[in-house]
Amino acid sequence: MGRVRLSVAQRREELLRAALEQISARGVAALRIADVAAALGVSNALVLYHFSTKEKLVAAAFAHAAQDDLAHLRKLLGRRTSALRRLRAAVRWYAPTGQAKGWRLWIEGWAVALREPALRDVARDLDRQWKAEIAGVIAEGVAAGEFRCADPDGAALRLTAFLDGLAVQLTSYAGTVSRARAREWTDEALGRELGLDREAVSDRPAPRGRPESPRPARPVRPESPQPAPPVRPGSSAPR
Repeated sequence: MGRVRLSVAQRREELLRAALEQISARGVAALRIADVAAALGVSNALVLYHFSTKEKLVAAAFAHAAQDDLAHLRKLLGRRTSALRRLRAAVRWYAPTGQAKGWRLWIEGWAVALREPALRDVARDLDRQWKAEIAGVIAEGVAAGEFRCADPDGAALRLTAFLDGLAVQLTSYAGTVSRARAREWTDEALGRELGLDREAVSDRPAPRGRPESPRPARPVRPESPQPAPPVRPGSSAPR
């Protein structure tokens, strides 16, 4: 059976997804046009027809990944629930302990972006849009009385910087921080920015322990009245 003929948009998406897989496996520096072509069983010329250089292919691949991430973020933040639940879901998904894939890919991309202006623009745009979405929901929560945050934009920047740094630690230096500890720190960071304690941010029930019952007060013994000394016959009562 011959290869199914794809539209231009479908072919570009196929090439971009293959490029991302090859970047994840080989890294940007080692990636070749031939690797992407071989992964799909197409010619190098077909890849170059859609993306004239490797640099343009890489920038377009990261832009594609960024749009996928933003679409998922907006889906989480668009749910009909409290601002806290939406933020918690988004931050936990984005955090390196969550379901977001591709942290190794983005760390690789950040390094290459130092030298590639096109990729730097993609990474900067993703970062700007992420922060704007988070700041918007924080502002909603403040208006609804859920949070106390005087600077939603600053809070979004600090949260993003914290999660990006944590991702580098967990991805590049495995074993430095346990996933459980990283999740606790994520809840604490979110709580600090929203003016809430970690228990309010966490959706996990507090550990069950035997509640300490208040110690009953020791009963006060009523003081017995001292008996009056007996009155001897013929004497008057004591004064």
